[in-house]
Amino acid sequence: MTLRFTTMFLAVAASASTAFAQAPAPAKAPGAQAGIIDAKTMTPEQRSAAILAQYSEPAFDPQSAQRTEEAIKRYKAIAAKGGWPMIPAEAKYAAGAEGPDVELLRRRLVITGDLFTVESSGPYNDELIAGVKRYQLRNGLLATGLVGPRTLAALNVPVEKRVQQLEASLQRMQAIGFKFGERYVVVNIPAAFAEAVEGDKVVRRYRVIVGKSEKPSPTVTSQINNVNLNPTWTVPSSITKHEIAARMRKDPGYLARMHMQVLDGRGNALDPASVDWSEGKTPDVTVRQDPGEWNALGRVRIDMPNSYAVYMHDTNQRNLFANDYRFDSHGCARVDNVRDLAAWLLKDTANWDRIQIDLGIATGQRQDIKLTKPVPVAWVYLTAWMARDGIVQFRNDIYDQDAQLNEASADIKAFLNPTSEPVTR
Repeated sequence: MTLRFTTMFLAVAASASTAFAQAPAPAKAPGAQAGIIDAKTMTPEQRSAAILAQYSEPAFDPQSAQRTEEAIKRYKAIAAKGGWPMIPAEAKYAAGAEGPDVELLRRRLVITGDLFTVESSGPYNDELIAGVKRYQLRNGLLATGLVGPRTLAALNVPVEKRVQQLEASLQRMQAIGFKFGERYVVVNIPAAFAEAVEGDKVVRRYRVIVGKSEKPSPTVTSQINNVNLNPTWTVPSSITKHEIAARMRKDPGYLARMHMQVLDGRGNALDPASVDWSEGKTPDVTVRQDPGEWNALGRVRIDMPNSYAVYMHDTNQRNLFANDYRFDSHGCARVDNVRDLAAWLLKDTANWDRIQIDLGIATGQRQDIKLTKPVPVAWVYLTAWMARDGIVQFRNDIYDQDAQLNEASADIKAFLNPTSEPVTR
């Protein structure tokens, strides 16, 4: 690196370090290691507080595209200098360890501004551990300070791929056309988090479960206009055909056990035994699940009208929020600590604070609450971005959309700028 670039890069990294250092310590369950979010032993409220404490800058705001352009320049400059070294798969790191692998890791972290020392040698000390933690946090990994398989894989992603991630995310930011408000909600699908933003700061952050790779959650913008307490769940026809029918063939009592009703086209209840559930058939019925703890939507549904018919909701499998891998839905977004989000959404709606929400749920009766002021919401697909604190964040391209977008962009560029030489085959 040139002296100018090195100075600039370390200055940005130093501000990132300060941002992490000043964040309050995340809530921990008894026995949890310092600095590590032990999601499996935390309550939903503790999980929300812990991930918010890590950083309060939104992943997506009106200046995200401009900052991401700066990040692209930064990473292209790294590429022009030769990128960063690859860490050997057999490298082992432990506190106090010394040797070539430790020196290599130190050089690797200095290049991306996660470590601020210019030393080329020394033990695997607290400073280096802190650098690894900074790197882990901005890559969505557990901040253990240990270089395990997932951290090693992230460290060894080539700089060229990081540039491609930034460029693909930038294209999506520029194309989304989202109308930001004073208050808005963003679900970043690759990160599997939802953010409630108010006054340009993230005031709530929640773990979410989004679509499986074969049933991806869409990118969409809308407005949240209703909160439903004790919702019913109308099962999508595709699930009725491929999943409900299969279960009924094996277990005729399945629908009754799951508190589900079968309705005809006029909404009249039918005897499930009267329906032909045979394989290959498409039952001309609607299946609806009654409100209750058994309901797949849980106790809260957050409506956001859109052409994909997706929404945000609670779940009857809340234990799944403790998982690091949270790509397990049919396309909708299940939200951890969803009652807290509902209370935030309804803060301008009279008589619907958290206590009233809990009381309403306790009745067991469905209630639809219209927001006095609709809240803009965007589901985005960002695998790379730079927040206001100067920290460049990366997440895995879970749906392989970056590669597809970059390939399409290259095809368009080639079409618009053909070479003078004819193509021969």
